[in-house]
Amino acid sequence: MNFLAIETSTEACSVALVHGDEVIERSEVAPRRHAELVLPMADELLAEAGLKREALQGVAVGRGPGAFTGVRLGVSLAQGMAMALDIPVVTVSSLEALALEAPEDDAAILSVIDARMGEIYVASWKREDDGSVTLLDRERVDTAAALVLPEARAWHVVGTGWATYEAVLRERIGTPIRSAEGLRYPQARHVAEIAAKRFRDGLAVAPELALPVYLRDKVALMLVEQGKA
Repeated sequence: MNFLAIETSTEACSVALVHGDEVIERSEVAPRRHAELVLPMADELLAEAGLKREALQGVAVGRGPGAFTGVRLGVSLAQGMAMALDIPVVTVSSLEALALEAPEDDAAILSVIDARMGEIYVASWKREDDGSVTLLDRERVDTAAALVLPEARAWHVVGTGWATYEAVLRERIGTPIRSAEGLRYPQARHVAEIAAKRFRDGLAVAPELALPVYLRDKVALMLVEQGKA
């Protein structure tokens, strides 16, 4: 199957192309430049693979949570491309994609994105034998100081929330932290990895049903009301 994956929910802008058994990607940490980078990245990947957009059979996108404008951009691009080509969309949690940045072993994974305003987007995961991850609690917006986690013998922590709130998160986690990376971002290659199975399982949806997940809905509404969306 040929499909594009887009992930623009954080400071990293990334696009991946699944072309048969091959995955090629472009990724750049480029705050506030996603709108100018994402389509050229997609076109570069298609040219590298020798494909035209009409050869695509689907689009996958990181649906958030993350920066409001980044989430909206990625989902809007995926919807527009899918509508133009009459192909389906798979949406993938950006926190789930981020969790796949963690090492593969038996430690639980905490994916945590700095949500600004003193808050974090967060969820915890269990690594499965096939390399995928399963949600242990729920995706939510919270403060680092109020974080409550399920029991685990050890943790991997990935995401910008660690870079901002390391001291507080160490205290809240309590149990051994096997690894911690604060400069990790959701990547399109992991969106593609998750989406590939969902396409095979028939879980793709029509473009108009591919919706973003902001978690902080009040902020999204306020931005729309102010004409900034």
